[in-house]
Amino acid sequence: MYEKYYGFNDKPFNLTPDSKFFYASAKHEEALNCLLLAISERNGFVVITGEIGSGKTTVCRTLINKLDPTTKVALVLNTHLGKKELLTTILEDLGIEYRSTSKTHLLSALNKYLIKQASNDVNVVLIIDEAQNLTPSVIEEIRMLSNLETEKEKLIQIILMGQPELKKKLVMPKLEQFRQRVVFHYHLDPLTAAETRNYIKHRLKKAGNEEADIFKDDAIDEIYKYSKGVPRLINLMCHNALISGLVHEAHKINKDIVLEAIRESVLGYSHIPSEVEGQLPTPNSQLKTEEPQWDELLKH
Repeated sequence: MYEKYYGFNDKPFNLTPDSKFFYASAKHEEALNCLLLAISERNGFVVITGEIGSGKTTVCRTLINKLDPTTKVALVLNTHLGKKELLTTILEDLGIEYRSTSKTHLLSALNKYLIKQASNDVNVVLIIDEAQNLTPSVIEEIRMLSNLETEKEKLIQIILMGQPELKKKLVMPKLEQFRQRVVFHYHLDPLTAAETRNYIKHRLKKAGNEEADIFKDDAIDEIYKYSKGVPRLINLMCHNALISGLVHEAHKINKDIVLEAIRESVLGYSHIPSEVEGQLPTPNSQLKTEEPQWDELLKH
């Protein structure tokens, strides 16, 4: 839509996870490096948590792209599963044939496959996204998979990624044995103001804006105040601001355009309450009162 107008060769702020745009903030890079280390050393369980839109899935996609090409990966995205459903999903994703859906047969088929891969020095990784949806009994079943091991190493490396609810679930007494198997647990915090600025410029450069100068400093400041450093919200607001910039034929995105984008695209009011309207600008106008506090506005 606005790619040609701003000279982009790709969409810089797509909401879908794209490892091409992975921004290696200190926290995201540390999480990625620890995942790679845990997998290479065949340590077993790793848990990554973060708020919605914090970049977990992008870290996951980047991880997959960085793994050795011989590594076998099973990626489970649907976590509203029972025990046998989870096992069949893993087997099907790894291309393992099975003749029966009995739990004993499924585990036997997986174990034979893992032993064969280990004998060929091939690593097998299971990644479960949105793991906060797993029931305690299914999490316990996943723990049992870690019993598939040789005398020296685990046969399968298991990564659970989920929202903060996963952390709460894992402290349940009945999951004590699972917690003891986790060798690495990392929580992805939102980006800082400085990281948000660098994140936006990084994505602009990746999309073809070498100078990374389309967003003015005051616009970036407003994006950070609204998003609080959550990458998905940053992407959403930048994307909407670029659309507004195109409509107004603005070559630079300033604070007023960002505020208009928040009003029109995020607040979602068909009718703007008067107490909110008074704090929101029209394009290229000055704010009438103090800058809006988005947490308060969203309550109306």
